[in-house]
Amino acid sequence: MSATFDDTVPAVGPRLKRLRTRTAMTLQQVADQTGISISTLSRLEAGQRRPTLELLLPLARVYRVSLDDLVGAPATGDPRISPRPVVRRGGATWMQLAKNPGGANAFKQVLPVETPTTRPRELCSHEGYEWAYVLNGQLRLTLGDTDYLLNPGEAAEFDTNTQHGYANAGKIPLELLVIFGGQGDRVHLRVRASR
Repeated sequence: MSATFDDTVPAVGPRLKRLRTRTAMTLQQVADQTGISISTLSRLEAGQRRPTLELLLPLARVYRVSLDDLVGAPATGDPRISPRPVVRRGGATWMQLAKNPGGANAFKQVLPVETPTTRPRELCSHEGYEWAYVLNGQLRLTLGDTDYLLNPGEAAEFDTNTQHGYANAGKIPLELLVIFGGQGDRVHLRVRASR
């Protein structure tokens, strides 16, 4: 049985609270990042305020989830994903590969060859954990004051509270798999012991 509008809307408040809790953010932090007042956020989470697109769009951005995932939109029944590439400043292309509201999310990123006119990479920091795996090309990963060069088949993982940034260090487009996780999430490798 598919969900209806009347089933979906009341579930938005608890979903918003779960996402905020999973990201370890306070109402004040969410208010600072979205421009939505603390009282409005609190009423949304308690189901005392009807969610509007104007309120949900900035919340989806802060929680790094799609609007469909934020409101718990019913599935279409089609299991295929249709990633839509997004081209950002400097020509970097991002394509979301997996959605996991409040959990790890996977992306493919392609960085063009850098030229003398390419803007210098900007470092950023935020809550969470990140993994990067080089598929093709050469990655210059900056963590704090240190640069690391990674080649195809190499990976890095780091706490995103550290100032960090990616740049293409090679002569061909750089292709990466990037996974963003919540604070405290880490890669867990399971291997069999050889005898």
